[in-house]
Amino acid sequence: MSGETELGKLLVTLQPVLLREEFVFLTFADGSYGERSHLRPIVSVRESEGLSLVVPRARADEEGLAYESVFRAITLNVHSSLQAVGLTAVVARALADRGISANVVAGFFHDHVFVPVDRSEEALAAIASLSRSRLG
Repeated sequence: MSGETELGKLLVTLQPVLLREEFVFLTFADGSYGERSHLRPIVSVRESEGLSLVVPRARADEEGLAYESVFRAITLNVHSSLQAVGLTAVVARALADRGISANVVAGFFHDHVFVPVDRSEEALAAIASLSRSRLG
């Protein structure tokens, strides 16, 4: 299952869903993969500065960990190929046009867009409008 590559088809079938849970981005300078699994990270990225994790806000709060911003995730339920061109750019542009930051993470099957919690409903509407504008 390699997923869809054609941008028009991807946009018509985005099926964005706003997850209920709130998330925060954390970084650990000396972190390694597998560490801090008790935080239940949904994203883990090793960078030269350290291990970055996206974790449920509730877990960070329970551990007394500091974070800068709170996000909600919008999952694009279309199965996009890792070879698809333009999807991230179109989604990011729709949000940028409204002044909404977008932190996009690609999984094997779906893309996940982390947006500020206070703008999440607006972001969902903006992304959903991409599908509607292609249908008409």
